[in-house]
Amino acid sequence: MNIPKVIDDVVKNNLCIGCGLCVYKCPSKALEMKWDENGFLIPVLTGNCDLIGDCITVCPFNPFPEKEVETENELAELFLKNATLTDPKIGKYLGVYAGYSEEFRLTSSSGGVATFILTDLLERGIVNHIFSVKESSAQGAHYEYAISNNKEELLATSKTKYYPVTLASVFLKIHELEGNVAIVGVACFIKAIRLAQFNEPALKDKIQFLVGIICGGVKSSFYTEYLSEKAGVPSKSCFKPSYRIKDFKSTAGDYSFGCYSNIDNKKKTIKMNPLGDMWGTGLFKSNACDFCDDVTTELADISLGDAWLDPFIKDGEGTNIIITRSTLAEKIITDGIKLKKIQIEQLPIKKLTSSLGGAYNHRQTGQSYRIKRILKTGYLMPPKRFDNDNKLAYDLRIIQFLRMNIRKMSLNVWRDERNALIFDRRMRSQLNLLKKITKLSHYRRAIFTKDFVKKIMRKIIR
Repeated sequence: MNIPKVIDDVVKNNLCIGCGLCVYKCPSKALEMKWDENGFLIPVLTGNCDLIGDCITVCPFNPFPEKEVETENELAELFLKNATLTDPKIGKYLGVYAGYSEEFRLTSSSGGVATFILTDLLERGIVNHIFSVKESSAQGAHYEYAISNNKEELLATSKTKYYPVTLASVFLKIHELEGNVAIVGVACFIKAIRLAQFNEPALKDKIQFLVGIICGGVKSSFYTEYLSEKAGVPSKSCFKPSYRIKDFKSTAGDYSFGCYSNIDNKKKTIKMNPLGDMWGTGLFKSNACDFCDDVTTELADISLGDAWLDPFIKDGEGTNIIITRSTLAEKIITDGIKLKKIQIEQLPIKKLTSSLGGAYNHRQTGQSYRIKRILKTGYLMPPKRFDNDNKLAYDLRIIQFLRMNIRKMSLNVWRDERNALIFDRRMRSQLNLLKKITKLSHYRRAIFTKDFVKKIMRKIIR
């Protein structure tokens, strides 16, 4: 027995993100999501497969998509028709804001706007069920997608979880639920849902609202194990990990990781800043994330992220950036402002995109270099929207190469060692090299700006 060839190619190419929509779409019900050797969830064949290949039609990394849904651009035209404004970096939209929820800010990882929106949807009766991530009762997993039907259940989902999850289990129940659904997800998961709605029109009515979480990359379960060890809890003893413990007296970026130990039932924490850059380096990241060019979850009704920009970053209580893309999303935000349930201000697009500059540089500007390297190995690649390889400076190519190497190496080293001290020692030279090259690249770009070159040219002409 074989998985249909194309979905098997996605898995073998290491481009599966674990969304699980292929499990839902499989007509034979022959797929199941299971953990792989690198701490990610992937589809595995567990029954007789008819090889029709319907499963690939909902895959966000399908190398052979239909023309009507080839990229995020085509999907946005189908599903966000009321979004009258367009920006090349953030996609179709109606409004761009920054702010927080008065009620949910202190109990959320960021500004609590996601919880405010989902609660509002329930209270208005627009949806009856929320698919979002909660603590898991399953053996060997800390978190999973679950279904909330009221505000009390929803509050258990208000924290960010940097842990692999899949939509497979909740999506298999979607047609059993009475009423409509809202779903929270990262960009690739939201894309998979839109593809499912395209292939199954009944889901357009069933799924009334999508909340997109702006994502820095999906982390392996190894990431949680590593942080647990750094906090002083053996990874096998860790439970209830918390990834974004705020320091209300400090800045937004000065947060901690914490978890409980089943040895003494005590919670231990560690500040994240001293651990170094866990995101820009690619540590423990899914390979698929290196081939996603959607920085702001362009296909959601509303996109939410952290406001990593002045003056909001100075506030340890947390602030969201907000991009509305549907009429309903815009109405929820404007009504919330009028009722003083949320403190929101409009945000200039340039300020927003500037705060996400690192993400754009990596996932859009640098993507062509990574694709070029992957294609040389004979791997398949889905159509992408950005082709900047010829414009990429030599130092930036080195940075891309090192990030790819560090991503892969971090998974291999942790899989072999499961020891934070050994991991740090083995990764140190590569991380230090990346840090030095990145710093030199920043200097190069700061010096050779257009304004700097103009000044030099004026002096030469004189």
